[in-house]
Amino acid sequence: MYYGFDMGGSKIELAVFDPQLTPLWRKRVPTPRDDYAALLAAFASLTQEADARFGTGRVGVGIPGLVRADGTLFSANVPAASGRSFQADLAATLGRAVRIDNDANCFALSEAWDEEFRAYPSVLGLILGTGVGGGLVFNGRVFAGRNGVAGEFGHLRLPVDALARLGWETPLLACGCGQQGCIENYLSGRGFEWLYTQATGQMLSAPAIIAASRAGDGAAQAHLDRYLDLLAICLGNLLTLLDPHLVVIGGGLSNMAEIYPALAARLPAHLLPGSVAPRIERARHGDAGGARGAACLNLLD
Repeated sequence: MYYGFDMGGSKIELAVFDPQLTPLWRKRVPTPRDDYAALLAAFASLTQEADARFGTGRVGVGIPGLVRADGTLFSANVPAASGRSFQADLAATLGRAVRIDNDANCFALSEAWDEEFRAYPSVLGLILGTGVGGGLVFNGRVFAGRNGVAGEFGHLRLPVDALARLGWETPLLACGCGQQGCIENYLSGRGFEWLYTQATGQMLSAPAIIAASRAGDGAAQAHLDRYLDLLAICLGNLLTLLDPHLVVIGGGLSNMAEIYPALAARLPAHLLPGSVAPRIERARHGDAGGARGAACLNLLD
């Protein structure tokens, strides 16, 4: 059996899958964010409960952060684990090998192992949620890069044609990474709302803006048109660099149906001559993708 843990700032979820990735059982418990011993104990308790039901399973964990070169974890959402050798400590606690990876990489891996998508040798997962992130999967394996940051697309800076579309006077917003003008601040859900406020002076939630656009509100429609242009420009740069066979989009904004025909129509203008845009799909596994992707970390051993 394959055990996939999705560790978040508020909950730890364990999902158990058979070798065909059929979900068999899942359970959530609160995350002990500030107590490392309690955090390891929560993983141990869930694992023991699953073992009692299914026998000894292989463990993968999706983490909200990065594994540093020295094996320690950086995770702002789970302070207890930050700076700790979490993978080694958890393996010792559970008495078995543990695979861990960034939760965005687990999202991409889950989608790449979808029954329909397995035929694609390269998959770009793109998350348009509270932030912008994603992952790269080649031949069923995550490509994390030398520093484990491959797929951190949100921290690319706005390209010049995006600034031209937004207006040269658009502020280059400061980002938590220490840079300015990162696309996360414009393409994320909060960026979507900020751009609307900049254009109209009004503050609305992303769902309200989308609903207003569909109802024929001119300001909302103009905003949506600009956002879709911006998304096509930024994604076009990624496609030129990576040339994947499939793009899968997740996160809250992925539920906006307008994205998919708009990208199909707009991307060709932002690709090299003769290039054809890849298939672009909405994520198939939603909130279950994190735990499912963590379970997939052990599939190719």
